[in-house]
Amino acid sequence: MAGGALTDEGALKRAHLYEHRITSYFIFACIVGSMGGSLFGYDLGVSGGVTSMDDFLKEFFPGIYKRKQMHLNETDYCKYDNQILTLFTSSLYFAGLISTFGASYVTRIYGRRGSILVGSVSFFLGGVINAAAKNILMLILGRIFLGIGIGFGNQAVPLYLSEMAPAKIRGTVNQLFQLTTCIGILVANLINYKTEQIHPWGWRLSLGLATVPAILMFLGGLVLPETPNSLVEQGKLEEAKAVLIKVRGTNNIEAEFQDLVEASEAARAVKNPFRNLLARRNRPQLVIGAIGIPAFQQLTGMNSILFYAPVMFQSLGFGGSASLISSTITNAALVVAAIMSMYSADKFGRRFLLLEASVEMFCYMVVVGVTLALKFGEGKELPKSLGVILVVLICLFVLAYGRSWGPMGWLVPSELFPLETRSAGQSVVVCVNLFFTALIAQCFLVSLCHLKYGIFLLFAGLIFGMGSFVYFLLPETKQVPIEEVYLLWRQHWLWKKYVEDGNENGQSVNDGYWLGGCRLIIRATVASVKGQRNDV
Repeated sequence: MAGGALTDEGALKRAHLYEHRITSYFIFACIVGSMGGSLFGYDLGVSGGVTSMDDFLKEFFPGIYKRKQMHLNETDYCKYDNQILTLFTSSLYFAGLISTFGASYVTRIYGRRGSILVGSVSFFLGGVINAAAKNILMLILGRIFLGIGIGFGNQAVPLYLSEMAPAKIRGTVNQLFQLTTCIGILVANLINYKTEQIHPWGWRLSLGLATVPAILMFLGGLVLPETPNSLVEQGKLEEAKAVLIKVRGTNNIEAEFQDLVEASEAARAVKNPFRNLLARRNRPQLVIGAIGIPAFQQLTGMNSILFYAPVMFQSLGFGGSASLISSTITNAALVVAAIMSMYSADKFGRRFLLLEASVEMFCYMVVVGVTLALKFGEGKELPKSLGVILVVLICLFVLAYGRSWGPMGWLVPSELFPLETRSAGQSVVVCVNLFFTALIAQCFLVSLCHLKYGIFLLFAGLIFGMGSFVYFLLPETKQVPIEEVYLLWRQHWLWKKYVEDGNENGQSVNDGYWLGGCRLIIRATVASVKGQRNDV
């Protein structure tokens, strides 16, 4: 299917024959399915708040608590520089990174619902263990279970939403995942604001309430219909046709159903979907969908703000409660942005939103970095008026991210992969996303300590690079049927060379050089990281 190598091109050009109506059955499936985002969102929101609570620090990180209270000679940027503390946050994402490969198998063999159910159970166990934690080991163990839950949920939910949605509103429907993620973040911040005032066990309540979205997701998973794409992939053709009729609200589904069947036949011809991702004809999906977009989504610096907003605002001179209020305001902006993106993605297109927001985010990061360089540093207090300006700038940054790289980071990859590599491709998407999420979580506080205001200028440079990446390499996928996206590569100035020049096995002599280059880059990166650790 990818690049048209496995399927007849003419047969798949049937999009004009697709019909659909918005039915209550379809709305129910999408709303319930999207609740998986609340798991991811709740954890993103709760982690930073808990790690800034005095009761939590006194019990598990007394050294940081004393440093925070005594105001040692370190710069204000270094108040929370502790690798074990950041491991509490990042361990979840390392666990999710590994679990996503198991999620790929479950998603492909047992369906999208299977992964949703497994993810909810694991997340529930993680919430219970964290709430009952007596030592750091229990904290990390709970985080690992939470990570497994996120790995399964993030692998299945974007696929579920993209496959259930008609092409014309796929952007809006897929962004329900981002919306529930943002709502989860906001709810977590509001809970943190209240539980911070409950001594000495308020932090346990914050962590334990993670079980609530897990229960809702599990109950929803029990009643959800499986996607027609997945049912066809499992050989359940009649059941797939019945579900397609229900979700489309019409009996005239033959054109779309035939496309699903042909895509499934192509998928069955692929024995190793992960290896197939490396085929030359799948190079666009690998570079853009599996690696580029999910990596850049994290390298915007947004998740470092979500993880550590309370910690960061405290480092900038805000009090404990004030920092939680400030981070709650920024996360409310994220919810507003998610709603905006649901309207704009199918109206203006994916490329426009990504490019416009990249310009905005670049400007905001430069202004924040320069402001901190001039007005904040060794022992200086940040003027209150300037602190308000920084909060406003961060809110504007969040608004730009929340309507672009946040939702598009999940929407675009879920649209790009053909059925035969879709589950494997989404696993790589989640893996790359969680790897960079964990990397940012683990490195942000130490980078803030050593780079100071330079960390924001570094993110500005990365944002400039990712904007250029989108401008030159990403075609517009707005309102293109998911099983016909491959046709876009044949019209692209660069990718057409790959999808048209591949041999029967989708490989070329140049593949060896390309993959060899990737290995060299990875080795160089690992060596660089090791060198930096030694320097520190």
